[in-house]
Amino acid sequence: MNTENLFSYGTLQNENVQIKNYGRTLEGKTDKLTGYALSMIEITDAEVVALSGAAYHPMVKHTGIVTDAVDGMVFEISADELKQTDAYEVDDYKRVEVVLASGKKAWVYINA
Repeated sequence: MNTENLFSYGTLQNENVQIKNYGRTLEGKTDKLTGYALSMIEITDAEVVALSGAAYHPMVKHTGIVTDAVDGMVFEISADELKQTDAYEVDDYKRVEVVLASGKKAWVYINA
């Protein structure tokens, strides 16, 4: 199976969200995204709010400041699961590829 690395700093670490999106729970490793800062955004999609249990979700924004860092988890998922993740994330997010502190390349959802 071809896998993709997905960096999560928020609701994709939630077991209920994982089961709904992937039909399984994910095993991950801790990592860090440098040059980004964390903020919160209000989610208005009722289905996403119900699934995550929260109306406010974290969001990262690129700052380019090397001392800014966001802690999270790296999950290995399939290409199909990555497409499912695209469907879960609301339009306020976009997916970009980054290099994490560990040196791994991963997809992450940032402010659109």
